[in-house]
Amino acid sequence: METTVITFDITSSFEDWANAYDNSLPKQKEFGLESLYRGHEKNNPNKCVVIVSASAGALDKFMEANAEMVAASGHVMESTVLTTYFS
Repeated sequence: METTVITFDITSSFEDWANAYDNSLPKQKEFGLESLYRGHEKNNPNKCVVIVSASAGALDKFMEANAEMVAASGHVMESTVLTTYFS
C-alpha cells in the first residue's frame, strides 16, 4: 500500500472544492483509493492537502481517467506536489 500526501492550489472557494471532492469519493473508491484527509492551510484556504491510501499505481490511474473532473473542481493541476510513503 502507498499513502500519498497531495498538496495543490485551488481557484475556487474551499467549500466549493470540498463539495466537488466529496462528490468524487464514490469514483475514487472505484479506483481503489481510500481518502484519509482533506483540508487547507490554516491561513490560506486556497492551498489544499489531500491524503489518500491505495495500491501502487491506483492514484495515477484515477488522475489520468478523471483529470478533467479534478481540474473542473478548481484544482490547479500545475501546482500539484505528490509525496508518497510506503508501509
